[in-house]
Amino acid sequence: MLGFGLDNLPYLLLVVLPVGIMAVTIHEVSHGYVAWKLGDPTAHYAGRLTLNPIAHIDPIGALMLVLVGFGWAKPVPVNPGYFKNPRRGMMWVALAGPVSNILFAVVFALVLKAVFAFSSEYTAALFPLLRFGIVINVVLAAFNMVPVPPLDGSRVLANFLPYHASRRFDELEHYGLIPVAVVLFLLPWATNGRIDIVRSVSRWALTLFSRLMF
Repeated sequence: MLGFGLDNLPYLLLVVLPVGIMAVTIHEVSHGYVAWKLGDPTAHYAGRLTLNPIAHIDPIGALMLVLVGFGWAKPVPVNPGYFKNPRRGMMWVALAGPVSNILFAVVFALVLKAVFAFSSEYTAALFPLLRFGIVINVVLAAFNMVPVPPLDGSRVLANFLPYHASRRFDELEHYGLIPVAVVLFLLPWATNGRIDIVRSVSRWALTLFSRLMF
């Protein structure tokens, strides 16, 4: 997705891996925190309301960060049965992850603007880290808002569907990551890259973010 190649190993280990792990950690903690504020203590009891990345790292997701520049963390457990309105509650929990990444990207952007304003040979070294911090967070937010189960966007969409349609839509989660794999890999491959939803959404999100922040 954001592949860099193993020939640039220092950049992968010093920038991509730590910044990427921070991004997915904040994403998952935000899910758990909002669920906790809405009455669900599941993530709290599971020890997932912490910014310590060790509690959230998924080994395969971390490996993918190094290999392709995009990864994931272990999903935070959420029990919608604790919510007064389960569908509405899941929508807010789902939105928390992408929103947190956009806010994190704003922080990176503000620091980057300060680096530009007071540029020197020392601050210039921060540019790759800050730039990747913006890119990974915006792409992570955009990717997760694609309304394909089990991504966050699917839970947002489900809240606005009629009840029975929402139930049928939720059943797609039983197929695990297959729908995501179809959107990520099969659809672009089958159309020779003409239909690449994730790439298109990510580019649009990055362009919009850049125009708003810079």
